[in-house]
Amino acid sequence: MKSPRRSLIVLGLVSVLLVSAEANAQKGKLKGFDAFATSVMKEWKVPGMAVAVVEDGQVILAKGYGYRDLENKQPVTSKTLFAIGSVTKSMTVTILGMLSDEGKIDWDQPVQEILPEFRLHDEVATRQMTPRDLVTHRSGLPRHDLMWYGAAFTREELFNRLRYIEPSHPFRSTFQYQNLMFMTAGYLAGHVAGTTWEDLIREKIFQPLDMTRSNFSVDGMQKSDDFALPYAVLEDNVIKIPYRNIDEIGPAGSVNSCVEEMIRYVNLHLNKGKHGDEQLLSETMAQQMQTPQMPMAGTIRYEELGHNSYGMGLFITTYRGHVLIHHGGGIDGFISLLSFMPQKKIGAMILTNMSGNNPVPTIISRNLYDRLLGLDPIDWVSRIKELEEENENAEADAEDDEYSDRKEGTTPSHDLTDYTGQYEHPGYGIVTVELADEALNLSFNSFHCPLQHYHYDIFEIPESPMDPLEELKVTFFYNKKGDIDQLAIPLESSVDDIVFQLVVDESLSQKDVLVQFVGQYELGSTVITVDLRGEDTLTLTVPGQPTYTLVPTREMNFDLKGMNGFSVEFKKDTHGEIVEVVFYQPNGTFVAKKT
Repeated sequence: MKSPRRSLIVLGLVSVLLVSAEANAQKGKLKGFDAFATSVMKEWKVPGMAVAVVEDGQVILAKGYGYRDLENKQPVTSKTLFAIGSVTKSMTVTILGMLSDEGKIDWDQPVQEILPEFRLHDEVATRQMTPRDLVTHRSGLPRHDLMWYGAAFTREELFNRLRYIEPSHPFRSTFQYQNLMFMTAGYLAGHVAGTTWEDLIREKIFQPLDMTRSNFSVDGMQKSDDFALPYAVLEDNVIKIPYRNIDEIGPAGSVNSCVEEMIRYVNLHLNKGKHGDEQLLSETMAQQMQTPQMPMAGTIRYEELGHNSYGMGLFITTYRGHVLIHHGGGIDGFISLLSFMPQKKIGAMILTNMSGNNPVPTIISRNLYDRLLGLDPIDWVSRIKELEEENENAEADAEDDEYSDRKEGTTPSHDLTDYTGQYEHPGYGIVTVELADEALNLSFNSFHCPLQHYHYDIFEIPESPMDPLEELKVTFFYNKKGDIDQLAIPLESSVDDIVFQLVVDESLSQKDVLVQFVGQYELGSTVITVDLRGEDTLTLTVPGQPTYTLVPTREMNFDLKGMNGFSVEFKKDTHGEIVEVVFYQPNGTFVAKKT
């Protein structure tokens, strides 16, 4: 065991070597880089950035720029913690690869054989999905991010709800970026190892690489002595925004780290899974992560860029003729980029505390590779600004033309109170619609939005740049009886609107409420009996017919189970006593008086 004094000496030596390497780099290939980095940050209003560069196993730059806390002018350092977002995905694949090296998983074994409760909407995908499929974005599912974003579901609850979200393409046919499948991959890893995803990352990556500052939650990050605040640009102004906790989707993107530690992780993959003298991940497994598994459609605008494909937790392309492995990450207030060129033994880690339109990590990384490869730098600043201008002009043209499918002069078909209630989807959860100050308001996950009438029974969530639900249209539907009983929202653009069913009043399943309906009702000479079965179910018996189960729908309304188009509604008098039951059925409407 090393003495504390010797450990301090070793750490001090590492610091001296790093400073020396940085000084040499600033005089050589990276001369002028600091000024360039600062100018690019200023152009896109990025408050803070940290950059680390490795070349031939040596860290030649690990430095902070700008501010981690803009208001208090707290500077970014190489130790400042940022959210790395989806760069986390490669860590999830890395631990799965380690478990594969240990013989604990087979990449091509069906997931259902490992997790028997695994279910997807597509039966073929359910039976054939493998761990390799989970981490290569070919499940057939589009993103469905609003199922988990801002939600309070646990990881296990999300896993159990996967069966209720629809695919947009056949299994293994198309690349579609998918966070929930990576969440499932991490969940599977924890199950196989008899622990949690977090513990596996801590044991197999953080500890061997001495990543002592890295953690798994923005809640934990804020307990550090050096962490970045999240920012965004709103109406051309930089504003501080709330942290977004994404612990439940952790294996897809919840890690927080600093460039000083992340550059060791970059070097691990540059060295094909080797750290120092220890092979943490087999070279074969590391190579698989960096080998194309799924092609990605798309055209190439610039000759310096190659076609894209996805490996396992990493994107694969070329830059100026050299293989480039990379993965970006973005959550509220943070954009990151990990990249490396395996054949040239160079790599970089870039962290920023600005989300939204933030191309800075991409511009910085390309400039770094131009320098490290000894090539004339390309003016990516001008190119990116040109692209942004084209997009802004196209959007402005659409606004100028005032294109709209809105039908003027329409009104809702019901009183606004009829639209209120809780609506549920088995995958996405609960949407609540309430009436306040003569206007409807919608709540979903942690988001609360006003609803403005658009036309007929369609309402619109107004424009709000910081709200992921902005400008979505909510369509209400009514049943044959004219009661509003469903709403639909386009929460995932690649599939049909997500339909939420009105939740039945829970009191209609409570004994103390149901007993008021129990009794005999006369319809002419026929006596109809309403009785209570158990603690929570009403039954209805007509002489000469089988006993029917009454299924609550809304207020004092019930459907007859198994009888399409047959329902009953109980009525009260002015004293609040049940006095009659109305039968609605295809051949007419009938009223029976309570005796």
